[in-house]
Amino acid sequence: MTTKLTTAVLGATGYSGMELARILARHPHVQAPRLFRRQASTASEAHRFSTNGNGAHGVETFSWEALKAQGVELLFLATPHDVSRSLVPEVLARGLRVVDLSGAWRLKEPGNRAIYGFEDVDAHAAQATDEKAVYGLPELHADAIRNAALVANPGCYATSVILALAPLLAADVVDRKRGVISDSKSGVSGAGKEPTARTHFVSVADNFSAYGVFKHRHVGEVLEQVGLKAAEFIFTPHLLPIPRGILSTLYVSLKKPMKPEEVETCFRDFYQGKRWIRVMATPSLPEIQLSLHTNYCDLGFCLDEDGKRMVLISCLDNLLKGAAGQAVQNMNLMYGWAEEAGLS
Repeated sequence: MTTKLTTAVLGATGYSGMELARILARHPHVQAPRLFRRQASTASEAHRFSTNGNGAHGVETFSWEALKAQGVELLFLATPHDVSRSLVPEVLARGLRVVDLSGAWRLKEPGNRAIYGFEDVDAHAAQATDEKAVYGLPELHADAIRNAALVANPGCYATSVILALAPLLAADVVDRKRGVISDSKSGVSGAGKEPTARTHFVSVADNFSAYGVFKHRHVGEVLEQVGLKAAEFIFTPHLLPIPRGILSTLYVSLKKPMKPEEVETCFRDFYQGKRWIRVMATPSLPEIQLSLHTNYCDLGFCLDEDGKRMVLISCLDNLLKGAAGQAVQNMNLMYGWAEEAGLS
């Protein structure tokens, strides 16, 4: 019998961490995951994990000794950005592989990374770790992910925007001088489990609001991954009064007129063989409810009559393709398994 991979999730009581625990517990190549949190679990959290029927272990308080004793080979971090930034160098030094769901290691340009305000205790170690990190978007970086010790799972908004823009920018058909606008909306779970004044029920219900205008952390990811300049891209995120899901509407101008079938071919050729991308034939457009509870990113578009002005729609589940599902997709690549393993 083939030995199954031993994994652990630190941050297992958050929304993404719980999704990870659920997926890993049913994964055909993985043992029931070890679940950790940084502090002792409350009685309600312990009860939730001990009775969920998914075969996962109860949530333990994190320690290096526990990781070693349990023979963990791959550690998923569903932790705050600064926590991941401090932990990962030691995790790698201990010989483990890491899939980090935070923004700690996604960005290569110091100017883009500055928005997080990291204060590295050991700048040399941080720089060395930055150089090892692979941006974990399988549709763009599958080969690098396979051999990576550290995979930086992309942001949920960034995933939806990058996957929509990448085929057109790679084909050099976008008129960058006219700029690209992304108007993105997310369910409340994208803000994380800790409540804030903005995410309390009274603030969210029967409401729709913009936030983080010109200063959202995912902007740098888009710029670095698709090669746009800051002056060529405007991103505005919005909070929807729904639990989960992302819909990004992007406004793009083309260098020359194109026909719908040409645009569709551009997308289909770029994502040929990519299991988790669904391209819709115009005039059909993605909707949040069609991608919820799946690892798909659904893409669609409409062209104006002039053939040059385009609206792109990208939809995904922010807790799956935008977080836990994509993390498992990355793990599958890292260990040579089919990308859909545990996700279908």
